[in-house]
Amino acid sequence: MAISSQLSFSRDNAFAWALAISIALHTLAAIGIPGISFEKMAKPPELIIELAPPKPEPPAPPAPKPPEPVKPKVVPPPKAKPIPQPIVKPVNIPQPISEPPPVIAVAPKVEAQPTFVAPAPVVAKPEPPKPTPTVSQADLDSARNQYGSALSREIAKHINYPGIAKMRGWQGVVEIDFQLDGNGKILSQKIHTTSGFEVLDKQALEMVKKSNFPIPPEVLKSSAFNVTVPVSFRLE
Repeated sequence: MAISSQLSFSRDNAFAWALAISIALHTLAAIGIPGISFEKMAKPPELIIELAPPKPEPPAPPAPKPPEPVKPKVVPPPKAKPIPQPIVKPVNIPQPISEPPPVIAVAPKVEAQPTFVAPAPVVAKPEPPKPTPTVSQADLDSARNQYGSALSREIAKHINYPGIAKMRGWQGVVEIDFQLDGNGKILSQKIHTTSGFEVLDKQALEMVKKSNFPIPPEVLKSSAFNVTVPVSFRLE
């Protein structure tokens, strides 16, 4: 925009100056040369001034590149020259010939083997037998009867009257003979007296399998014992 204004201003100034000069020349001619008519005078030639187009601005020079860093030259260390070693020639020195020392034979010593003496065994003195408490037959019978009653009550907890026996009205008492150890474990069992009905006898043995027998009394713990337990089947 600034360049265009400058060009227009220069062109107007040039035209004004050319017009002023032309008028001045005509005036001088009219004053200095009489009898000259201005009408007969030819029109002054037009002054044509051509302005050259503005020169384009030169492009901006490119930015200078930063200088590349100077790489330091790596100077290899000088190689050390090997120092020549003097060559030493071996000198053979004659050795005196020595006679071997005399060999003295010595019989090896026989070390005595240590003898092992076993200690005398310590014989433990047997403990004197504990006296067994004297138990009368009456006490044993009483203990069996009491224990048999306890077993009968335990077996009665698991009674299950067979249906066919109920339907036909079968009743009876089954006596079972047990052999037990001192802890109340059953060693053997058998029907001592039958009820007269096989179904009732089998049911009594099934009731025994489901029972948990109590521990026998102290007087019965010394050895195995037998006890007979009645199992009663009664319809009410």
